Amino acid sequence: MESAIVSINLVGAVALLLFGLSQVKDGVQRAFGARLKAGLAAGTRDGLRSFLAGLVATIALQSSTATALMIASFAERNLVAPRMAQIVLLGANVGTAMTAWIVSIGIGWLSPLLILVGVILSRGTSNGRKGGGAALVGVGLMLLSLHLIGLATEPVRASAALSAFLAMLDNAWPVALIFSAMLAILASSSLAIVVLILSLAATGGISTGLIIVLVLGANLGGAVPPVLATLHAPISARRVTIGNLIVRAIGCLVALPLAGYSAQLLDILPLSHDKLPVDAHLVFNLALAVLAWPLSRPLARMTARLLPEPKQTPDAPSYLDEDKLSMPVAALAGASREVLSVGDLIESMLAQASDALQHADPAKLAGISTLEGRVDRLQHQIKVYVSRLGQADIGEDNRRRAMDVVDYAINLEHIGDIIEKGLLAELAKKIALGLTFSRDGHEELTRLFAITLDNLRMAQTVFATRDAALARRLVEVKEDVRRLERQSAERHLQRLREGRAESIETSSLHLDMLRDLKRINAHIASVAHPILDDSGLLIESRIRQAG
Repeated sequence: MESAIVSINLVGAVALLLFGLSQVKDGVQRAFGARLKAGLAAGTRDGLRSFLAGLVATIALQSSTATALMIASFAERNLVAPRMAQIVLLGANVGTAMTAWIVSIGIGWLSPLLILVGVILSRGTSNGRKGGGAALVGVGLMLLSLHLIGLATEPVRASAALSAFLAMLDNAWPVALIFSAMLAILASSSLAIVVLILSLAATGGISTGLIIVLVLGANLGGAVPPVLATLHAPISARRVTIGNLIVRAIGCLVALPLAGYSAQLLDILPLSHDKLPVDAHLVFNLALAVLAWPLSRPLARMTARLLPEPKQTPDAPSYLDEDKLSMPVAALAGASREVLSVGDLIESMLAQASDALQHADPAKLAGISTLEGRVDRLQHQIKVYVSRLGQADIGEDNRRRAMDVVDYAINLEHIGDIIEKGLLAELAKKIALGLTFSRDGHEELTRLFAITLDNLRMAQTVFATRDAALARRLVEVKEDVRRLERQSAERHLQRLREGRAESIETSSLHLDMLRDLKRINAHIASVAHPILDDSGLLIESRIRQAG
């Protein structure tokens, strides 16, 4: 009976740690999601910035898996080079190790205070306050879980069964490594397993060598969840997570035979072993980053050979299956997925335009026209496919969904036209003439680009989920964009009245880009109108005010 209670307490404490991690991740994404994604995307232009971007994002999210999935999605959209993606994940691995080290330094007494402050903040009205509050509650729960894990393991520290089990693992290090890796896979967190090892190591019944091996296993297992999460993702995304797994697997294979020598050296040195698991976790990932960084380019080439791109006709739709036209629900699901892929192309076009604004590099604009051509062809194929589906009696609900699919495809095609004929031409002119926006004007346009990209991602989610609350938020943000556009135009005119040279030279370009971004946001928000209309929240193109 006592062993069952101990097991429940231990599993519950680990579950609380995992829940705290998820709270931190969700809270940070809610409060800083758009800025975090923008920062991660912007921080992947060279090796050092890529490493630091991965490290900072992981410390903020408390999850290298979340960072891996974000950077994999960027690789899928060609927003980050494969080599830089691998360096980001090296930074993410170090970030996880630093998090483990930070939470183990004995600040558990802060737990009640953090939870209290977090609960107070989460009662605020803004998303930022709510997200920040949830993140603080998550950190408090993590610290509390460390205390509970320590209490839960106290009764078993003198257990003969535990001693026998640890002795068995100490005599079979490969088995110990696999055992620890499996725990990390089941928990979807290397951090949780390293913390558990830290608590068990406090018994003094685990040899130094076994501690190192168990930490290696946690690192190996921590690389598996991102691979599993991207099994059905495009090849470019899978290459990123597979590459990270290869790096960690090779690192563990190299370090395993050296664990004994490392343990002997540590036992000789007059150092405290109280935090050996988190110290070993950090040292392993730092060493792995130093050694793997120079090999990131050959690693990217190797993953490209391991996972080659499937041969297919250029611009061929991936989800418009002719055989499913007799099954309206399946056919509409395929058409919906195809429209979402068109949205991904539009996101790439916007991101390249934003990049060109930041760096005044004409090479950043080179691929926009090609992408716009693909958008045109795919949206035409979607319209033809859905029109063929509409020739049969598919029912009113399916007919309305079909119209929503076609409307969204048309709006995305209009956005592509605005980017190519408007933003592309305006940015090309600015770069060719060597014009420079004023600092304030540049910041205003940069902010509007970032909001537009975030709104497009929100629109993709609204189209896929038909979530009425998110649709309402999307339309509200469109009004925010109108206000920002108007305010930016007024500030620009004020700068003209003040006679600022940069503003005078770029006046027409600034106002034209503001207008084009506002038009793009109007097309983006239109995806929400059918959903709000169905929910009775839309009256004459305006949101009904909550009573």
